[in-house]
Amino acid sequence: MLKCSVVIPYRQRLRNVGIALAALAEQTMDRAEFEVVVGALEHCPEYAELARSYADRLNLVTVMRDGEWNPSRARNLALRHATGEVVVLLDADMAAPADFLDRLHRHHFAHGQRVCVVGQMAGYDEIMEKDLDDVSVPPWEHHREVLAGLRTDGATPLDRRWTDRYAPATVRFPWAFARTAVMALPRSLIVEHDLYFDEGFRGWGAEDQEWAFRIHLTGTPILMCRDVFALHVPHHRDAGAEERSAQANRRYYIAKWPRLDLEMAYAYGWFDTAERYDDLRREVAEAAGPGRTLGIVEGTAVGRSLLVVGASLDAVDHTPTPQVAALFDRGTRPRALPLVGVGLPQDDGAVDTARILPDVLRLDPSHSERIRQEAGRVARTVVEPTPAGSPG
Repeated sequence: MLKCSVVIPYRQRLRNVGIALAALAEQTMDRAEFEVVVGALEHCPEYAELARSYADRLNLVTVMRDGEWNPSRARNLALRHATGEVVVLLDADMAAPADFLDRLHRHHFAHGQRVCVVGQMAGYDEIMEKDLDDVSVPPWEHHREVLAGLRTDGATPLDRRWTDRYAPATVRFPWAFARTAVMALPRSLIVEHDLYFDEGFRGWGAEDQEWAFRIHLTGTPILMCRDVFALHVPHHRDAGAEERSAQANRRYYIAKWPRLDLEMAYAYGWFDTAERYDDLRREVAEAAGPGRTLGIVEGTAVGRSLLVVGASLDAVDHTPTPQVAALFDRGTRPRALPLVGVGLPQDDGAVDTARILPDVLRLDPSHSERIRQEAGRVARTVVEPTPAGSPG
C-alpha cells in the first residue's frame, strides 16, 4: 500500500496548482510510495495538459466533474479515490518543501499512529484578510528558494496559530483551528467513521473546521505540529465575498451542531470563547434551573413564523415546557435547539417575530445585549421581556 495520498481540491487556479504539483514532484519520498489525487470541479483542457506534463514525475490521479465551486465536494471526489495509508490534505495554493512527505510520515505516522496532524501555512497570515486583485505568480524556482529559507526550529512560528496568543484557545478547542490547507490523518479513520466533507457548506469558510470537529468527536487527537508546513501561493481574493460566505457557513454549522461553544465563537471569536465559556455555561445553568437549559424554539403562531429565545428546555431531549409550546399554533411541531441565542443559525430577516423570554435577563448584560442584537438580525419584529420591577 502507498504511504501517502495527497488530496487537492481544484478549480480555476492553474498557476497555483502548477506550483503545488512542481513541489510534490521534488519530494524526497520515493514517487512509488505516494500518489497525488486532485478533485477538479471543471473539465479544463489546460489543467489536463498540465497534469499530463507530470506523467513521468508523479503518480497523479485526477477526478473531474462539472458544477459550481464547492471545496467539500472537490475534496470528497479525491478522497474517495485515495488509496494511501495516510491522507494528506493540501490546497491547490500550497507549495510543500522537498522533505514534507518524508518528515510528516516519519515523525507522525510511521508507527501506525491514529492522530490528526495540522500544519503551518507559511505566508497566509499576511494576506488572509486582504483583497487581492492582480496577482502575479512567480515561477516554481522562486518558491523553492523561499521554502529553503523557512525554518521551524526557532522561536518564531510561520503561522499565527502557533503563537502564545492562540495557545489558550488551541489547547481547549484544537479542532477549531484545523485548516485543510495542510492537514493529515490515517485513511482508515476516514473510512471507519465516514469522515467525508459535508457538501452542505457552500463557498468559503467553516467546512474544514466542521470536518475537524467530527474528527475530534471520534476521540482522535488533533496535533498542532510546528514541524509540518507548506508555503501559501497568493491568488485573486475577494475578502468581503469570502466573509459573507463564511458567515452563512457558520450559521449552517451552528444549525448542524447547536452547541454553546460554537455560537459563542460565532458571536465573540474563539479567544473570548476560551475565556468566557465556563462562565456563560454556569449562568445558563443557573438561569434555567435543575434539569433544564435555555434554548431557542422556532415554529408558527397564528400562521406567522415565530422564534422564541431563552426558552426553557429539557436538558437531555430539549423538549420545551408546556408554557413555551403554548406560544405556537396547536398541532404544529416547533423546532427546539439548545442555543442561548448569542449566535443564531437563521438568516437575516428570516422570521416574522422573535420573542425573548425573561430568563435571558438573568445572564451577564453583555450576553443579553448580544442576544437582542441577534434577535433583531433574524426577525422583522422583536418582542423583549419586561425587566423585573418595571411597570407592566
